Amino acid sequence: MSTRTYYDPLHKSITLNSSKPEEKMVMELIDSSPFQRLRRIKQLGPAYLTFHGAESSRFTHSIGVFHITRRAINHLSEFDSRLKKYKFILYGAALLHDLGHGPLSHTSEEIFKINHEIWTGKLINSNKEITKILNKYGKGNSKSISDLIHSRKAPEKFIISLISSQLDCDRLDYLMRDSYTTGARYGQLDIDRIISAMTIAPDGDLAIHPKGLTAVEHYLVIRNLMYRSVYNHRLNEVCNWLLEQIISTARKIGPKKIWADKNMSEWLWNHKEMSLESFLSNDDIVTGYHIHQWQDSNSQELSNLCRRFIHRNLLKALNISSLSLEIRLEALAKARILSEKYCIEPDISCGLREQIVKSYHPYKYGLRLWDGERLQALEKVSPLVERLTEPNQSSWLIYPKEIEIELKIEIEKLKIKDN
Repeated sequence: MSTRTYYDPLHKSITLNSSKPEEKMVMELIDSSPFQRLRRIKQLGPAYLTFHGAESSRFTHSIGVFHITRRAINHLSEFDSRLKKYKFILYGAALLHDLGHGPLSHTSEEIFKINHEIWTGKLINSNKEITKILNKYGKGNSKSISDLIHSRKAPEKFIISLISSQLDCDRLDYLMRDSYTTGARYGQLDIDRIISAMTIAPDGDLAIHPKGLTAVEHYLVIRNLMYRSVYNHRLNEVCNWLLEQIISTARKIGPKKIWADKNMSEWLWNHKEMSLESFLSNDDIVTGYHIHQWQDSNSQELSNLCRRFIHRNLLKALNISSLSLEIRLEALAKARILSEKYCIEPDISCGLREQIVKSYHPYKYGLRLWDGERLQALEKVSPLVERLTEPNQSSWLIYPKEIEIELKIEIEKLKIKDN
């Protein structure tokens, strides 16, 4: 028998015991090269340029998700010991749910136009190292886990909810972890209360006992605050927009006029037919190296964009969410005109970043309360949760600092026009 302990800043010691087959499987998966790659992918993408402590990785987060999942299934098994037989699927899915993330996590989905859940499914199903480990501990494990992550299919409803719902173990960990690493103090969840309130409803799906209502309300409020203050922070939006322009500009230039290694070439110009090997070869280090090299590109546009990002010479952003769509587009046009006046290329210095976020979706894997007699939708019981179903829109006008004074004058004129 051997044990292994990961010391986590949030969950303290996370110990694995090889005498338990399901945990031995987890140990082998952690040691696999596709999972080790997650050490080289930042959890919050380029947010480290805004929040200097945001340096944690998908590797750290994934182990945290496994830990919460293990706590949840051990708690739920107290109600029904038969649930223990699903540990292999649950542990595998919890640990590997982010295996298909590209460089800089969710940012790569915007800039490279990939879907991390699709790639996670491909890797779990087709990477020989991963499938060999999973299927050694149960015939068909790799397909079951891939189906769970990619298609939300599982033998029991509660399994799906623990992995993908509005109170899944992934969200519980990332809200706590992202709050901790960015220095925001919102994410101090009552994780013990939430897990202890988890129960199984008569339909076999996950539910919350009323004793956990306040803790779940708190969790949903935290999620709302984290989106507003961290995930959609104005500088984070600027960094993501810059990266999007870098990759789209590189793609437009084409493989004959820009340097890229063999695997990055697939990411840029053949991403729809990319091999598993090329996918796994890319991470934050590889993409960062290319951006660093492109600072010396013959393309002035690409060179300028890369220099801005590498040296954190960021563009400015102005919140124009209160303006109508027509006026927001007029504001963008004004920014472009002013940029040209100062001989600044508007295509790579002016943009509009728009996001719509709902803190709670009642009809998308919504939560229910179950007290042993009555099953109720969470938003029907809690006025606070009902309020959180309202969408929160953010609209950031991105522009170069050289035009800031004149642009703000023009925006004030547009506000008068909009009223």
